Amino acid sequence: MSGISIVGLGNMARALAGRALAGGNAVEIIGRDRAKAEEVAAALGGATVGTAGAAPVGDIVIPAAPYAGAAAIVRGYGDALRGKTIVDITNPVASDLQHFVVPDDSSGAREIARLAPEGAHVVKAFNTVFSHVLAAGPAEGRPLDVFVAGDDVEAKARVSAFVAGMGLRPWDIGGLSMARALENVALLELGLMNHSVKHTDFSLGITLLD
Repeated sequence: MSGISIVGLGNMARALAGRALAGGNAVEIIGRDRAKAEEVAAALGGATVGTAGAAPVGDIVIPAAPYAGAAAIVRGYGDALRGKTIVDITNPVASDLQHFVVPDDSSGAREIARLAPEGAHVVKAFNTVFSHVLAAGPAEGRPLDVFVAGDDVEAKARVSAFVAGMGLRPWDIGGLSMARALENVALLELGLMNHSVKHTDFSLGITLLD
């Protein structure tokens, strides 16, 4: 069991919190609107409500916001995140849905890592799973895959164990330099959504061939 602090009140925050609770984790919900945070926690059942701006209690902190918001969250918490594992779930996609708003030689995860205090470890995960697909979890015997990238071995193992405890299948793809590849997978999904599949009721994963 892990202690998870989720900063945000949107669809992804709720999906992550619901699955984390189902996996037996202690979940803290943090939002600037405390009344709304309390509503979300009550709807989920079992989550506690943290105070915006106060140090998150969880060992794993998930800024559940779009890229710019997540970066602002990490910057705002500053040293309060020292020693924490920060899970970056974002995709720094430009408004044309074809490019990124971060430098070509970087990634959203790398930029967020630059904002994190010394002693905090950023791990990329969940950015290739749509919120409603995550909330539903595995279906019809098909696993739901979550790709994980990070430089710190222990932090990555901690996140992978958290993913597995949620009933999902973690795949370690290497160091944080691979986060850019994961963000490109998100672009691929947006391309499928706009040009082929025409909806978001799908996920990308691994099929192991015998």
